[in-house]
Amino acid sequence: MSQWFLSYDGNQMGPLDQVQAAAHARNNPNGFAWREGFAQWQPINTVNELTTPAIHAPVPPPAGALRRSDEIDFKIVGTEMQFVEIELDPGESALAEAGAMMYKDSRVEMQTIFGDGSGSGGSSFMDKLLGAGKRLLTGESLFMTVFTNKGHGKAHAAFGAPYPGNIIPVHLKDIGGTLICQKDSFLCAAKGVSIGIFFQRKILTGLFGGEGFIMQKLEGDGMVFMHAGGTVVERILQAGEVLHVDTGCIVALAPSVNFDIQQAGGIKTALFGGEGLFFATLQGPGKIWLQSLPFSRLAGRMLQAAPQRGGSKGEGSLLGSLGNLLDGDNS
Repeated sequence: MSQWFLSYDGNQMGPLDQVQAAAHARNNPNGFAWREGFAQWQPINTVNELTTPAIHAPVPPPAGALRRSDEIDFKIVGTEMQFVEIELDPGESALAEAGAMMYKDSRVEMQTIFGDGSGSGGSSFMDKLLGAGKRLLTGESLFMTVFTNKGHGKAHAAFGAPYPGNIIPVHLKDIGGTLICQKDSFLCAAKGVSIGIFFQRKILTGLFGGEGFIMQKLEGDGMVFMHAGGTVVERILQAGEVLHVDTGCIVALAPSVNFDIQQAGGIKTALFGGEGLFFATLQGPGKIWLQSLPFSRLAGRMLQAAPQRGGSKGEGSLLGSLGNLLDGDNS
């Protein structure tokens, strides 16, 4: 969660969480706000996160209700190649995609399971098989790994991003309990979060929307961590506000956001503009996350540069292939 600082007539208050800062901003918008990521103090009335009414605010659980997900602490380390370190109290668990682990304390035990282990679909073998089948439809592995602290003190487990970019922490309870994300963006989460599927209802959106008919749906009240390429942009779209986005740059969106596609201009623009035939239209209200470097774009550039495909040879050297023999990289 971002920590906010507010300033009124030179008097500073903070740190405040999102809810506290928004409450102060609504009562008195004639001040300035700052949080990590801002280059300088911003007038409160220009900060959408503080002035936009809460969207799909989660309903507080009844008194005595049990929390579905484990409550975990975390820290994100690094800049271009980040990893997240999760702190587990005794008995707490985190779940992650197979192969995402970077390191763990010896007190943390690993267990490979079918599906996501949330228990949302029941505990019978058929329920577990159905949960695993949902993951197979999204192109992910049938299995996930659960990391549980079996010791008596706090323990840690870390999970690394698969390619350069940023890790996005999201508390599902703060956004209404549901998040729609692209198939390969999920990294890890607190145990208890349900990882399901989301079907595009419109045929054209499914065919040309960049992510196909099926995206991932994360549900629960715990922390989830997604990974995105390049720089991450978070925006809150107001009701009726429309944003045009490259289809590959969408990371995640709230269920209240309408996701559709639109042809990219005329025939000449579509064929020779370099942006594809279609782009996505996102219509508010709701929060969205965008990435500046989709992995498909990165992989495409790397493939074009491969010598086997006629790409760069000799890194621009006039010697070309002779330079490759002399630079010591092919000995």
